[in-house]
Amino acid sequence: MTFRFKISLLAAALVSVSPVQAQDNVLNLYSARHYQTDEVLYSNFTKQTGIQINRIEADDAVLMERLRNEGKNSPADVILLVDAARLWRAQVEGMFQPVKSKVLEERIPANLRGGDEGQGAQWFGLSTRARVIVYNKVRVKRDEVAAYESLADPVNKGKVCTRSGSHPYMLSLIGAMIERNGEAATEKWAQGMVANFARPPQGGDTDQIKGVASGECGVALVNSYYYARLLRSTKSEDREMMNKVGFVWPNQEGAGTHINVAGGAVAKNARQRDAAVKFLEYLASDDAQAYFANGNNEWPVVSSAVVKNPVLQQMGKFKTENVSITAIGKNQVSAQKILDRVGYK
Repeated sequence: MTFRFKISLLAAALVSVSPVQAQDNVLNLYSARHYQTDEVLYSNFTKQTGIQINRIEADDAVLMERLRNEGKNSPADVILLVDAARLWRAQVEGMFQPVKSKVLEERIPANLRGGDEGQGAQWFGLSTRARVIVYNKVRVKRDEVAAYESLADPVNKGKVCTRSGSHPYMLSLIGAMIERNGEAATEKWAQGMVANFARPPQGGDTDQIKGVASGECGVALVNSYYYARLLRSTKSEDREMMNKVGFVWPNQEGAGTHINVAGGAVAKNARQRDAAVKFLEYLASDDAQAYFANGNNEWPVVSSAVVKNPVLQQMGKFKTENVSITAIGKNQVSAQKILDRVGYK
């Protein structure tokens, strides 16, 4: 039996788990992935293995708070989170257990795995998404927003929109910038961003695209799969909106575009550890990896996976930054301090 909860923080802490979850052929999945397309992934795993999936679905922060409250009594076997900052935080708080798997070690690149002290990685990246720049084709010249650093340039004063600086997507980008450019340069960039805001940071990534299309914003930062999802939309209003915006793979003449990761781990107190590892190995299979791309507009982390997503192909290839996901996670505290100092809400 598969079930799905979209729950508030309080509900997440109180919902109980049914006795059936103790059976050997049932896997308890705590997932921050909220994509309907993932239903096929889970059902295919059950078809292949006979292992049923009980799923609790909520925001990363809600799931992590639930895990803290449950402690050693947590029924979670597998945890899926969708940002480097949160994966790092969960690792630091001891929510995961190390996994030694030849399949995962051969298929998942080392820079997309969590800490390993000789007993196996704490978590494994399963898909990636890029932080791209979206701009209004009428208000903004493409070459004036070619890099993340360009958004802090005075030429873009009154044009920049982002979601909250403290959102993990932004913290991960800033963590990567700290790793590449150092804290002083990153703080100067953050000051420039604040000076260039068209409006206070607000909303999600889709809201940023809408703001750019409407002309309220000239330029914005968004995750690539939001942009791709709207490009694939058959709704006339979405098509009209996307005709007004363009996008940039940032920093192609320099360090490359920032990449974030969605990843999975075996829960610290997993009762079905073998099934949990089998599930992570399944998510690293060519078929599952291709589905991340074709179903949800993400990029697979396994090089042999075949991508048949016309929008991703249309967006083209790009240079990615070479920054360790672990390093991005470790820079989260410094990133937040920078945001606080410059008033980036």
